[in-house]
Amino acid sequence: MGAAKIRKGDEVVVLSGKDKGRTGTVQKVLPKDGKIIVEGVNVATRHVKPSQANPQGGIDRSPAPMHISKVALADPKDGKPTRVRFEEKDGKKVRVAVKSGEVVND
Repeated sequence: MGAAKIRKGDEVVVLSGKDKGRTGTVQKVLPKDGKIIVEGVNVATRHVKPSQANPQGGIDRSPAPMHISKVALADPKDGKPTRVRFEEKDGKKVRVAVKSGEVVND
């Protein structure tokens, strides 16, 4: 498997689904499943019964994994979705945004 085009800490834009157009930071990448978890996007709600550990109970909201093909890296220049290419600069392999040609923070 090659290098990951989307990594933890990247700013991404959702391309499809109920959260289309929203942006967020990647919290976790699950390469075996081909999924990622993005902060504040694809939030799942779970109703929790009161227990000893949580006597209040209530509604638990947490981001759920979504398929990596539903997101694209946000261009560092304007924040719009872009693809990623790999180039070698100063003897180091870096990720480059296709739209603007800028190096993505590595």
